Amino acid sequence: MFSVAEKRPVALSRPLWLASSSRYRRELLGRLQLVFECRSPEVDESRHPGEPPAALAERLALAKARAIAEEEPGALVIGSDQVCALEQECLGKPGSRAAQIAMLERLSGQVVTFHTAVAIVGIEAGLWQRHRDETRCVFRRLSRFEIEDYVAREPAHDCAGGFKSEGLGISLFERMESSDPTALIGLPLIWVAQTLRPFANAAR
Repeated sequence: MFSVAEKRPVALSRPLWLASSSRYRRELLGRLQLVFECRSPEVDESRHPGEPPAALAERLALAKARAIAEEEPGALVIGSDQVCALEQECLGKPGSRAAQIAMLERLSGQVVTFHTAVAIVGIEAGLWQRHRDETRCVFRRLSRFEIEDYVAREPAHDCAGGFKSEGLGISLFERMESSDPTALIGLPLIWVAQTLRPFANAAR
């Protein structure tokens, strides 16, 4: 567990928790300059038989938020989950250089959809809000040399899809389609900010 606060942080009218150990989500939420704490929930992330990728992301986001909210009923808890899907197949994180190369070879010329779901739960506040963003990533036709060069320059073993859109990975695409560019990194900040704004106003 750790606390995160940027310069001149904004304290909400209720404590704020991020139900995640992801450094990417932690850094994203930090952009809003809010006082918050992080805790990783114990949630079974196994996919149910026949469960669509979008439904999986939504279910896990809510389960993560609810798990921490039940421990911190007076707080507002943000839970998020992201599923990278090639049609109905869910793709995980590569985990190694060789797996990252193999994944990008497979995704070359393909369209991949990232389902990024977020839930904000406040039990005492009576808050149960959910949202899902879809980001469509259209990969260029990538040569083996381009893939190996990219992996050498930007290892993304811990990222779904094997790339970092906030870095050199943006060069791998023909185009992206999304309503919120932060969703692809792991947390749709536009929706999060809108949902938390009433609690910031109440704190002033």
